[in-house]
Amino acid sequence: MACAGPKPEPGEPSPPRTPRHSHDTANDATAVVAGSGTVVGWTHSAQELLGYRAAEVVGRSAGFLLAMPEDPVRVAGIAERCRAGVGWRGVAHVRRRDGSRIEVDLRVSAAFHLDGRECFLVSGSERRPEWMIGQSVLDAFLSGSPIGVAVMDPDLRYVWMNDTLERFGGVPREQRVGHRLSEVLPGLETEAIETLMRGVLDTGVPVIDYEYLGWTWADPRRQRAYSTSYLPLTDNEGVVTGLCYMVLDVTDRWNAQQRLALVNDAGASIGSTLDVMRTAQELADFAVPRFADFVMVDLLEPVASPGAPGPWPLGTGLSGQELVRSGAFSSARPRMRRAGMSSVREGCPEAIRRVGDPVDFVPPPHDMRYLIDGEPLLIPVLDPDDHLWTAEQPARSASIREYGLHSVICVPMRARDTVLGLTTFVRSLNPASFEPEDVLPAREMVARAAVCVDNARRYTHEHAAALTLQRSLLPHTLPGGMTLDVASSYLPADAKDGVGGDWFDVIPLSGARVALVVGDVVGHGIAAAATMGRLRTAVHTLADMDLPPDELLAHLDDLVLRLSDEETESGEQGTPVLGATCLYAVYDPVTQRCTMARAGHPPPVVVAPDGRITFLELPAGPPLGLGGLPFETAETELPEGSLIGLYTNGLIEGRDQDPELGMSRLGGALAQRGLSLDALCAAVVEQLVPVPQPDDVALLLARTHELSADHIASWEVPAEPAVVAGVRAWTARQLSAWGLEELEMTTELIVSELVTNAVRYASGPIRIRLLRQSVLICEVADTSNTSPRLRHARTTDEGGRGLFLVAQLTRRWGTRYTAEGKIIWTEQELPTPGA
Repeated sequence: MACAGPKPEPGEPSPPRTPRHSHDTANDATAVVAGSGTVVGWTHSAQELLGYRAAEVVGRSAGFLLAMPEDPVRVAGIAERCRAGVGWRGVAHVRRRDGSRIEVDLRVSAAFHLDGRECFLVSGSERRPEWMIGQSVLDAFLSGSPIGVAVMDPDLRYVWMNDTLERFGGVPREQRVGHRLSEVLPGLETEAIETLMRGVLDTGVPVIDYEYLGWTWADPRRQRAYSTSYLPLTDNEGVVTGLCYMVLDVTDRWNAQQRLALVNDAGASIGSTLDVMRTAQELADFAVPRFADFVMVDLLEPVASPGAPGPWPLGTGLSGQELVRSGAFSSARPRMRRAGMSSVREGCPEAIRRVGDPVDFVPPPHDMRYLIDGEPLLIPVLDPDDHLWTAEQPARSASIREYGLHSVICVPMRARDTVLGLTTFVRSLNPASFEPEDVLPAREMVARAAVCVDNARRYTHEHAAALTLQRSLLPHTLPGGMTLDVASSYLPADAKDGVGGDWFDVIPLSGARVALVVGDVVGHGIAAAATMGRLRTAVHTLADMDLPPDELLAHLDDLVLRLSDEETESGEQGTPVLGATCLYAVYDPVTQRCTMARAGHPPPVVVAPDGRITFLELPAGPPLGLGGLPFETAETELPEGSLIGLYTNGLIEGRDQDPELGMSRLGGALAQRGLSLDALCAAVVEQLVPVPQPDDVALLLARTHELSADHIASWEVPAEPAVVAGVRAWTARQLSAWGLEELEMTTELIVSELVTNAVRYASGPIRIRLLRQSVLICEVADTSNTSPRLRHARTTDEGGRGLFLVAQLTRRWGTRYTAEGKIIWTEQELPTPGA
């Protein structure tokens, strides 16, 4: 058969060898070997590979071709495998004719018969020389690679590892091989890692880029981050026979990610409130223990104390000594206050100052100029025996020694060209010292906190000013007199939105009447509070003119329009007056009637003496500031003991922002029995106001009282001069009946002058009414619309002194107009009993 091939002539040199690829089976060296091991066939390709001519090989035992003897048992096993029709493949070392040795990929076919003999076809090719070079390169790469590589057996025991992995763990190779990871590196995430390895062995699915934190035995104090991948190792049959895992030190990348996450999280965690001290504490709480073991936030006195002078601006152009002389600092050390502090140790025992205590700390050898010009200061290793610390900060030096404080970063806190304070980060339990890379996140955290502190500082000043302004503009007393029992409650808006423009008022009017007012300026802050003050003043002025409610609101509407136009024309960048709502009611205790009008305001609530609750259906009226739309007046009866409530929308628009539901809740809260008026007012606000509070809340409650008939005296007379004497006598008798004899002379004179004026300037009947309330009220009504005028008479004038005398004898006097004409009224103080 052709398997022997052509035979070269004796003495002919062997042809040169040509490297072949292992997959090039068409040119493989081939021989036929009998079952006894004798070579019975030799091909030309076999001659090319080994240099032997057919004559030198055929008939001889194939064993002489092997570079090393084979195990007979193994050879017998291969033969049995081939006789079973399976065949065999493997690697063999063979000897060439020139004595050199080569490695051959060998294949043995299933047994067949040739000329009655059992034979095997043996073929093979030299393992490529390129692979031998690649293997050496691979060995060098695996040994010196910056990636740690290890091979584990199915029991997860080390079989092989490179130098890099040995260096990562710090455990010698001989102590690892044959042992599991958990046995040689206890304390790592060994349970989780070995669970991943078992999963790879069971499924054959690799795990890529699993990160965990660890350390090296060479530097166990500093934490390191590793990225690992786990790959299954399989044999030719695809069976997983082991595991290869690779480890890469990603500490730098992990630290960078952690620092970035730290800064990002700081922005979300610091500055949740507009409170300076709370913001400082949030910075300290956030940094412990994520960044430091102990953090102190110290703020300058003007920043930490709202009532102190303004903060220290960077743009002043003053040197440190000039700032000392200017009084910004009492010495070369700044006046600060501990605003926030946090520690991994409960109670912050490292601190020598508590939150709220005065502090003058700056890191030695710096002075106050460090807060102006200084950059973040890194002290990687803190020496408690350093003479600077022992001399300038002896108490802190002792704390450093006692609690093992070993590394510090100090960062001046500045924002918007304003010095705010100093933040100090310290490590103690964490054995790793601060590194230069830690300065940047420290700076960023403090910078973000500084902006929040400055915002809180600015807000605190504005909010305090607005609240002070608003409280100064609200009434300090509510003069209900004998006509009304009055209680009120005012709650400023939540800090998020600031103070608003809600107000209320109780204004005594002539004739024992009382005006009740409640209003709400749109917007928040100082602008709204200032507008509220102007509107309240305007209401007082208009109320003194005794205008009816609808006319008063019309004048108020004009005022709001003018205020808006003034701001538009001035072009100032402020909060514009967007409008306001108002409700104005006048209660007359003589008639027990209440006349009211509203401008876009919620309707009043009335609790009748029998407990029935009613929200009065008043014409809504447009809000103030729209202009050109009319207001309407409504009138209702309020019997003795009725309760009327005026309020702003902040009381009824709770969390659900449903005014109707809020009004229902208000009615239910006012139905409570057995409470004083003040207690009822406080209870209603407590029940209805949501937390946090989005808007100002104002509530004004008034319980009515009737002015009984025995406190009222009236008389109608014709407009004739002869009635004056009778009026004086009638007045004297009435005052005597009330026990007010002390007022007889002055009251007779007042009534005489007023009736005389009415007789002189008016026509029709004249009505005189005396009201005994908290004051004595005298009213003279006539049919004239002409207003009397107070003037100073000359010495030669025969008249003109009547109203001047009236003004001198009364507490106050005035005129109000009615549908029939006008009423001139006066008020006199009642005599003090026992005086």
